[in-house]
Amino acid sequence: MTKVVRRPGFKPDRDASEWAGPYRPYDLVKEVTVALIVVSVLVVGLAVLFSSPDDPPVTIKSWSGHDPVDFAQTAITELDGSSGTAQYGPPYNHDTANSQKLGPLSLARLAGTRIPIDTARDFVIAPLETLPNRVDVQDAITTYRSASLSQQQAWTAAYEKAVANATYENGRLVLPRGEYGPVAPMMSALLSMAQSGALDGTLLASKQLYDTDYTKPLLFIADGGYMANLAQTKHLTGDQWGMMNETGDYPGQAWLWLYTLWYQVPPMKTSSNADVEVWAIMAVLTLLLVLLPLIPGLRSIPRWIPVYRLIWRRYYRELAAGPSPSG
Repeated sequence: MTKVVRRPGFKPDRDASEWAGPYRPYDLVKEVTVALIVVSVLVVGLAVLFSSPDDPPVTIKSWSGHDPVDFAQTAITELDGSSGTAQYGPPYNHDTANSQKLGPLSLARLAGTRIPIDTARDFVIAPLETLPNRVDVQDAITTYRSASLSQQQAWTAAYEKAVANATYENGRLVLPRGEYGPVAPMMSALLSMAQSGALDGTLLASKQLYDTDYTKPLLFIADGGYMANLAQTKHLTGDQWGMMNETGDYPGQAWLWLYTLWYQVPPMKTSSNADVEVWAIMAVLTLLLVLLPLIPGLRSIPRWIPVYRLIWRRYYRELAAGPSPSG
Protein backbone atom coordinates (compact mmCIF):
# COMPACT_ATOMS: atom_id res chain seq x y z
CA MET A 1 0.00 0.00 0.00
CA THR A 2 1.35 3.47 -0.87
CA LYS A 3 1.93 6.12 1.72
CA VAL A 4 3.12 9.71 1.74
CA VAL A 5 4.75 11.94 4.32
CA ARG A 6 3.69 15.55 4.77
CA ARG A 7 6.12 17.87 6.51
CA PRO A 8 5.05 20.49 9.08
CA GLY A 9 3.86 23.63 7.30
CA PHE A 10 2.74 21.60 4.29
CA LYS A 11 0.65 23.67 1.81
CA PRO A 12 -1.43 21.49 -0.52
CA ASP A 13 -1.77 24.14 -3.25
CA ARG A 14 1.96 24.49 -3.78
CA ASP A 15 3.90 21.70 -2.00
CA ALA A 16 4.37 18.10 -3.10
CA SER A 17 4.14 15.24 -0.64
CA GLU A 18 7.25 13.19 0.01
CA TRP A 19 6.96 9.67 -1.32
CA ALA A 20 7.56 7.03 1.33
CA GLY A 21 6.21 4.00 -0.48
CA PRO A 22 7.97 1.30 -2.49
CA TYR A 23 10.03 1.94 -5.64
CA ARG A 24 10.12 0.02 -8.88
CA PRO A 25 13.18 -0.37 -11.14
CA TYR A 26 13.11 1.70 -14.32
CA ASP A 27 15.42 1.12 -17.31
CA LEU A 28 15.93 4.58 -18.81
CA VAL A 29 18.52 3.35 -21.31
CA LYS A 30 16.12 0.75 -22.63
CA GLU A 31 13.36 3.32 -23.06
CA VAL A 32 15.64 5.79 -24.86
CA THR A 33 16.89 3.03 -27.18
CA VAL A 34 13.40 1.83 -28.05
CA ALA A 35 12.16 5.40 -28.57
CA LEU A 36 15.13 6.19 -30.82
CA ILE A 37 14.55 3.11 -32.95
CA VAL A 38 10.79 3.73 -33.25
CA VAL A 39 11.21 7.43 -34.11
CA SER A 40 13.99 6.66 -36.64
CA VAL A 41 11.81 4.08 -38.41
CA LEU A 42 8.88 6.53 -38.48
CA VAL A 43 11.01 9.39 -39.82
CA VAL A 44 12.55 7.29 -42.59
CA GLY A 45 9.23 5.66 -43.47
CA LEU A 46 7.29 8.94 -43.59
CA ALA A 47 10.09 10.64 -45.57
CA VAL A 48 9.98 7.86 -48.16
CA LEU A 49 6.18 7.94 -48.25
CA PHE A 50 5.55 11.70 -48.36
CA SER A 51 8.92 13.07 -49.50
CA SER A 52 9.79 16.68 -48.64
CA PRO A 53 9.73 20.04 -50.43
CA ASP A 54 13.02 20.85 -52.06
CA ASP A 55 12.51 24.31 -53.51
CA PRO A 56 15.67 26.15 -54.55
CA PRO A 57 16.57 29.25 -52.52
CA VAL A 58 15.41 32.65 -53.73
CA THR A 59 18.44 34.72 -54.68
CA ILE A 60 18.90 38.02 -56.47
CA LYS A 61 20.19 36.01 -59.44
CA SER A 62 17.03 33.88 -59.64
CA TRP A 63 14.83 36.93 -59.06
CA SER A 64 16.46 39.04 -61.79
CA GLY A 65 16.44 36.05 -64.14
CA HIS A 66 12.76 35.20 -63.69
CA ASP A 67 11.43 38.76 -63.38
CA PRO A 68 13.99 41.33 -64.60
CA VAL A 69 11.36 44.08 -64.88
CA ASP A 70 10.40 43.73 -61.22
CA PHE A 71 14.08 43.81 -60.30
CA ALA A 72 14.60 47.06 -62.21
CA GLN A 73 11.47 48.58 -60.70
CA THR A 74 12.75 47.70 -57.23
CA ALA A 75 16.34 48.81 -57.88
CA ILE A 76 15.28 52.34 -58.84
CA THR A 77 13.36 52.67 -55.55
CA GLU A 78 16.54 51.69 -53.71
CA LEU A 79 18.41 54.41 -55.57
CA ASP A 80 15.86 57.18 -54.95
CA GLY A 81 15.18 56.14 -51.34
CA SER A 82 11.50 55.26 -51.74
CA SER A 83 11.76 51.51 -51.09
CA GLY A 84 10.41 49.77 -48.02
CA THR A 85 13.90 49.28 -46.60
CA ALA A 86 14.88 52.91 -47.19
CA GLN A 87 11.84 54.09 -45.22
CA TYR A 88 11.75 51.27 -42.66
CA GLY A 89 13.45 53.10 -39.83
CA PRO A 90 15.42 51.42 -37.01
CA PRO A 91 17.45 49.27 -37.02
CA TYR A 92 18.37 50.16 -40.64
CA ASN A 93 18.07 53.96 -40.72
CA HIS A 94 16.87 56.95 -38.73
CA ASP A 95 13.48 57.32 -40.42
CA THR A 96 11.10 56.72 -37.50
CA ALA A 97 7.91 57.88 -39.24
CA ASN A 98 6.85 54.30 -40.02
CA SER A 99 8.28 52.52 -36.97
CA GLN A 100 5.79 50.47 -34.98
CA LYS A 101 4.70 51.73 -31.58
CA LEU A 102 3.26 50.20 -28.44
CA GLY A 103 1.00 53.04 -27.37
CA PRO A 104 3.27 56.10 -27.28
CA LEU A 105 6.42 53.97 -26.99
CA SER A 106 8.53 53.19 -30.07
CA LEU A 107 10.64 50.16 -29.18
CA ALA A 108 12.55 50.34 -32.46
CA ARG A 109 13.52 53.93 -31.78
CA LEU A 110 14.81 52.96 -28.35
CA ALA A 111 16.96 50.23 -29.91
CA GLY A 112 18.40 52.68 -32.45
CA THR A 113 20.03 52.17 -35.83
CA ARG A 114 22.13 49.07 -35.19
CA ILE A 115 22.45 47.89 -38.83
CA PRO A 116 22.87 51.11 -40.84
CA ILE A 117 21.87 50.68 -44.48
CA ASP A 118 21.89 53.37 -47.14
CA THR A 119 20.00 51.65 -49.95
CA ALA A 120 21.34 53.90 -52.72
CA ARG A 121 24.92 53.34 -51.65
CA ASP A 122 24.76 49.73 -50.41
CA PHE A 123 22.39 48.21 -52.99
CA VAL A 124 23.27 50.18 -56.13
CA ILE A 125 26.32 52.44 -56.18
CA ALA A 126 28.77 50.40 -54.08
CA PRO A 127 28.13 47.14 -56.01
CA LEU A 128 28.50 48.95 -59.33
CA GLU A 129 31.84 50.37 -58.21
CA THR A 130 33.20 46.81 -57.92
CA LEU A 131 32.68 46.11 -61.64
CA PRO A 132 36.10 45.77 -63.32
CA ASN A 133 36.87 47.39 -66.69
CA ARG A 134 33.53 49.20 -66.90
CA VAL A 135 34.63 52.77 -67.49
CA ASP A 136 31.16 53.69 -68.79
CA VAL A 137 29.55 52.59 -65.54
CA GLN A 138 32.09 54.45 -63.41
CA ASP A 139 31.55 57.59 -65.49
CA ALA A 140 27.79 57.26 -65.00
CA ILE A 141 28.26 56.96 -61.22
CA THR A 142 30.51 60.02 -61.19
CA THR A 143 27.96 62.02 -63.20
CA TYR A 144 25.15 60.95 -60.88
CA ARG A 145 27.06 61.77 -57.71
CA SER A 146 28.24 65.17 -58.94
CA ALA A 147 24.72 66.27 -59.93
CA SER A 148 22.50 68.30 -57.62
CA LEU A 149 19.89 66.57 -55.51
CA SER A 150 17.09 68.02 -57.61
CA GLN A 151 18.74 66.72 -60.80
CA GLN A 152 19.19 63.25 -59.27
CA GLN A 153 15.53 63.23 -58.29
CA ALA A 154 14.48 64.28 -61.79
CA TRP A 155 16.47 61.41 -63.37
CA THR A 156 15.22 58.76 -60.93
CA ALA A 157 11.62 59.99 -61.14
CA ALA A 158 11.69 59.80 -64.94
CA TYR A 159 13.23 56.33 -64.88
CA GLU A 160 10.83 55.06 -62.21
CA LYS A 161 7.84 56.25 -64.22
CA ALA A 162 9.17 54.67 -67.41
CA VAL A 163 10.21 51.33 -65.92
CA ALA A 164 6.66 50.78 -64.65
CA ASN A 165 5.77 50.01 -68.29
CA ALA A 166 9.09 48.42 -69.30
CA THR A 167 9.45 45.10 -71.09
CA TYR A 168 12.30 42.61 -71.34
CA GLU A 169 13.16 41.55 -74.87
CA ASN A 170 16.15 39.70 -76.30
CA GLY A 171 18.10 39.88 -73.06
CA ARG A 172 17.69 43.59 -72.48
CA LEU A 173 15.35 45.95 -70.66
CA VAL A 174 13.27 48.05 -73.08
CA LEU A 175 12.03 51.47 -71.91
CA PRO A 176 10.46 54.38 -73.78
CA ARG A 177 12.76 57.27 -74.56
CA GLY A 178 13.27 59.73 -71.76
CA GLU A 179 15.65 61.96 -69.85
CA TYR A 180 17.20 59.35 -67.56
CA GLY A 181 20.73 60.73 -67.52
CA PRO A 182 23.26 58.29 -66.00
CA VAL A 183 20.51 56.33 -64.23
CA ALA A 184 19.66 54.16 -67.26
CA PRO A 185 23.20 52.76 -67.76
CA MET A 186 23.54 52.28 -64.00
CA MET A 187 20.32 50.26 -63.82
CA SER A 188 21.24 48.26 -66.91
CA ALA A 189 24.64 47.39 -65.43
CA LEU A 190 23.06 46.47 -62.08
CA LEU A 191 20.59 44.15 -63.83
CA SER A 192 23.42 42.41 -65.70
CA MET A 193 25.36 42.14 -62.46
CA ALA A 194 22.34 40.60 -60.72
CA GLN A 195 21.69 38.08 -63.50
CA SER A 196 25.30 36.93 -63.39
CA GLY A 197 25.14 36.28 -59.65
CA ALA A 198 27.80 38.88 -58.88
CA LEU A 199 25.37 41.12 -56.99
CA ASP A 200 24.54 38.31 -54.55
CA GLY A 201 28.23 37.89 -53.79
CA THR A 202 28.82 41.63 -53.43
CA LEU A 203 25.96 42.10 -50.97
CA LEU A 204 27.16 39.11 -48.94
CA ALA A 205 30.76 40.30 -48.75
CA SER A 206 31.82 41.12 -45.21
CA LYS A 207 34.85 41.17 -42.94
CA GLN A 208 33.70 37.97 -41.27
CA LEU A 209 35.33 34.63 -41.94
CA TYR A 210 32.04 33.13 -43.11
CA ASP A 211 29.53 34.93 -45.34
CA THR A 212 26.43 34.15 -43.33
CA ASP A 213 24.88 37.62 -43.01
CA TYR A 214 22.07 37.63 -45.58
CA THR A 215 20.49 40.85 -44.31
CA LYS A 216 21.21 43.00 -47.37
CA PRO A 217 20.18 40.58 -50.14
CA LEU A 218 17.07 39.57 -48.21
CA LEU A 219 16.00 43.19 -47.71
CA PHE A 220 16.63 43.96 -51.37
CA ILE A 221 14.57 40.94 -52.50
CA ALA A 222 11.79 41.69 -50.01
CA ASP A 223 11.37 45.21 -51.41
CA GLY A 224 10.25 43.75 -54.73
CA GLY A 225 7.13 41.86 -55.70
CA TYR A 226 8.80 38.61 -56.76
CA MET A 227 9.12 37.09 -53.29
CA ALA A 228 5.62 38.23 -52.32
CA ASN A 229 4.19 36.41 -55.34
CA LEU A 230 6.13 33.26 -54.48
CA ALA A 231 4.90 33.42 -50.89
CA GLN A 232 1.31 33.76 -52.08
CA THR A 233 1.69 30.76 -54.38
CA LYS A 234 3.24 28.65 -51.61
CA HIS A 235 0.67 29.69 -48.97
CA LEU A 236 3.28 31.42 -46.84
CA THR A 237 1.65 34.82 -46.34
CA GLY A 238 0.54 34.10 -42.78
CA ASP A 239 -3.18 34.61 -43.41
CA GLN A 240 -4.16 31.17 -42.12
CA TRP A 241 -5.47 31.00 -38.57
CA GLY A 242 -2.72 30.06 -36.16
CA MET A 243 -0.63 28.09 -38.63
CA MET A 244 2.88 28.33 -40.00
CA ASN A 245 3.57 26.46 -43.24
CA GLU A 246 6.56 25.06 -44.98
CA THR A 247 6.58 25.54 -48.75
CA GLY A 248 3.44 24.24 -50.40
CA ASP A 249 0.82 22.60 -48.21
CA TYR A 250 3.24 20.98 -45.79
CA PRO A 251 2.42 21.83 -42.16
CA GLY A 252 5.23 23.70 -40.49
CA GLN A 253 6.08 24.81 -36.98
CA ALA A 254 2.93 23.81 -35.12
CA TRP A 255 4.30 25.15 -31.85
CA LEU A 256 4.06 28.68 -33.26
CA TRP A 257 0.26 28.53 -33.42
CA LEU A 258 -0.15 30.66 -30.31
CA TYR A 259 2.07 33.38 -31.79
CA THR A 260 0.52 33.43 -35.27
CA LEU A 261 -3.03 33.23 -33.92
CA TRP A 262 -2.91 36.82 -32.66
CA TYR A 263 -2.34 38.16 -36.18
CA GLN A 264 -5.82 36.91 -37.10
CA VAL A 265 -7.53 38.63 -34.14
CA PRO A 266 -8.64 42.29 -34.12
CA PRO A 267 -7.16 44.80 -33.61
CA MET A 268 -3.83 43.13 -34.57
CA LYS A 269 -5.40 41.79 -37.78
CA THR A 270 -5.53 45.27 -39.31
CA SER A 271 -3.11 47.20 -37.10
CA SER A 272 0.03 48.81 -38.51
CA ASN A 273 1.65 48.03 -35.15
CA ALA A 274 0.72 44.33 -35.21
CA ASP A 275 4.25 42.98 -34.75
CA VAL A 276 4.99 44.91 -31.58
CA GLU A 277 1.47 44.31 -30.22
CA VAL A 278 1.74 40.56 -30.71
CA TRP A 279 5.20 40.63 -29.15
CA ALA A 280 3.78 42.44 -26.10
CA ILE A 281 0.95 39.90 -25.74
CA MET A 282 3.38 36.98 -25.91
CA ALA A 283 5.71 38.68 -23.44
CA VAL A 284 2.86 39.03 -20.93
CA LEU A 285 1.73 35.42 -21.44
CA THR A 286 5.30 34.17 -21.04
CA LEU A 287 5.73 36.20 -17.87
CA LEU A 288 2.49 34.75 -16.46
CA LEU A 289 3.74 31.26 -17.22
CA VAL A 290 7.09 31.89 -15.52
CA LEU A 291 5.46 33.45 -12.45
CA LEU A 292 2.58 30.97 -12.28
CA PRO A 293 3.82 29.26 -9.06
CA LEU A 294 3.92 32.66 -7.33
CA ILE A 295 0.52 34.05 -8.38
CA PRO A 296 -2.29 33.30 -5.88
CA GLY A 297 -5.36 31.96 -7.59
CA LEU A 298 -3.66 30.97 -10.84
CA ARG A 299 -1.40 28.50 -9.08
CA SER A 300 -4.48 26.84 -7.56
CA ILE A 301 -6.21 26.18 -10.90
CA PRO A 302 -4.88 22.57 -11.09
CA ARG A 303 -6.35 21.94 -7.63
CA TRP A 304 -9.73 23.37 -8.70
CA ILE A 305 -9.72 21.45 -11.99
CA PRO A 306 -8.18 18.15 -10.88
CA VAL A 307 -7.39 16.59 -14.23
CA TYR A 308 -4.26 15.19 -12.65
CA ARG A 309 -6.43 12.96 -10.45
CA LEU A 310 -7.66 11.15 -13.57
CA ILE A 311 -4.09 10.49 -14.63
CA TRP A 312 -2.94 9.37 -11.16
CA ARG A 313 -6.25 7.82 -10.10
CA ARG A 314 -4.64 4.61 -8.88
CA TYR A 315 -2.35 6.54 -6.57
CA TYR A 316 -5.23 8.56 -5.12
CA ARG A 317 -7.36 5.44 -4.61
CA GLU A 318 -4.55 3.88 -2.60
CA LEU A 319 -3.98 7.15 -0.73
CA ALA A 320 -7.65 7.35 0.22
CA ALA A 321 -7.61 3.74 1.41
CA GLY A 322 -4.99 4.64 4.01
CA PRO A 323 -1.86 2.73 5.04
CA SER A 324 -1.79 -1.03 5.00
CA PRO A 325 -2.09 -2.89 8.33
CA SER A 326 1.56 -3.83 8.09
CA GLY A 327 2.66 -0.23 7.27
